[in-house]
Amino acid sequence: MKYQFGNFYTTINFTSSEELKKNILSKKAGKELLVFDKNTKGVFTRLVGGREVALEEVIFPSGEKEKNMENVKRLLEKALWLEMGRDDTITGVGGGVICDMSAFAASLYMRGCRLVLIPTTLLAMIDAAIGGKTGVNFGGYKNIIGTFYPAEEIMICVEFLSTLPESEFKNGLAELIKHALLGNGELLSIIEERRDEILKRNMLLLKEIVFQAVQVKCKIVERDLRESGERVSLNLGHTFAHALEAVSGLNTWPHGVAVAWGIGKALKAGEQIGVTDSEYAKRVKALLSGYGFELDLPELQEEKIIEAMKYDKKKRDGNVRLVLQRRLGETFITTVEEKVLLKVLED
Repeated sequence: MKYQFGNFYTTINFTSSEELKKNILSKKAGKELLVFDKNTKGVFTRLVGGREVALEEVIFPSGEKEKNMENVKRLLEKALWLEMGRDDTITGVGGGVICDMSAFAASLYMRGCRLVLIPTTLLAMIDAAIGGKTGVNFGGYKNIIGTFYPAEEIMICVEFLSTLPESEFKNGLAELIKHALLGNGELLSIIEERRDEILKRNMLLLKEIVFQAVQVKCKIVERDLRESGERVSLNLGHTFAHALEAVSGLNTWPHGVAVAWGIGKALKAGEQIGVTDSEYAKRVKALLSGYGFELDLPELQEEKIIEAMKYDKKKRDGNVRLVLQRRLGETFITTVEEKVLLKVLED
């Protein structure tokens, strides 16, 4: 599948582990720097059967706190040491952290070198690797520094999901549900009606829902790469989520758990100001709860969360703006008063 995101062209290939192994091990024109974390390096080692492979690589510790400027600097220093040029390739192999950092470094190196992403988590396959948002955390806030730089190629191997830790799989489910809420009724029905198969990781079903979720995001980004309009809808639940993650120290709450909680709070905010259909809100909350997401988290620091929300990239004139929904597929952004936010967080 080939997409045009602004002036960038991205090819997305669904591939098997065997095809992926051949691709990685094949001799390519130019230099390639592979980026892993300690977990995805293990995935790669298993993929190549434990063989010693002479590839240039950078391996980072895993975790959200590793998505920082110091590690991007380390990546850029490696590219410089290898004397890489603009026509050489940075290849990120991993989840959201590795995809975000690899893409950010590629956008900066010589003002843009080639970029390939191999997402290994559900969240990365349907969200982080798709659409060109890059970034790192800074000053305790999520993705506060970044660029728009879509990958030249994305290789999706759904087989990776069979061994993904339960917590990481759940992370991706929150983004999967969010994608469906933005207007794919068929995908939403599958998620509602075939929960047991999804949780048991039926590979044929996962390939179908990953494909549909990728389509949802790609179609939106094709129309709005730089988040000047429609793409904002992809941030449903994220204003609350990013604030929770920032206040809690970035590694306390997994991103998917925070997003699911944030979607619940966005629905509640919509109900508070009279724009969200109550039956629709009830349906979505039941769906999230059915997948094991907590919509009422203990010991929230409400005022600190509201303060953190003021650093959200969607704010205008210092005012917090939330992505809200009226019902399935009817998504919009609006300013919400602080007293409403406080009530939503306290309930």
